[in-house]
Amino acid sequence: MNTLSMFLLQAQPQQQGGGYSGLIMIALIFVVFWLFFIRPQNKKQKEEQKFREALQKGDDVVTIGGIHGKVVEVKETTVLVSVDSNVKIEVEKSAISASPVAAAKK
Repeated sequence: MNTLSMFLLQAQPQQQGGGYSGLIMIALIFVVFWLFFIRPQNKKQKEEQKFREALQKGDDVVTIGGIHGKVVEVKETTVLVSVDSNVKIEVEKSAISASPVAAAKK
């Protein structure tokens, strides 16, 4: 036999022992994906939701647009934020990202 035919014989796929090894690898990839991506994101969303529900008058906040201010009034779905002595803006609760202290720690 020449070297080309020997190379081609060795290159043919070997028959696998069982079909479970592929399923186990897919399950392991899913578990790793869940541990490193999905779980931390869900945890962060729950913490942000808890923060938004606990907003009170006088809290310092930062909006997702980067506006810093102090909460003047909390309504059901919106928050009135004072950004200057005579300037107040009304923003959705979902637009409040964090307090300035928490943002500085990150």
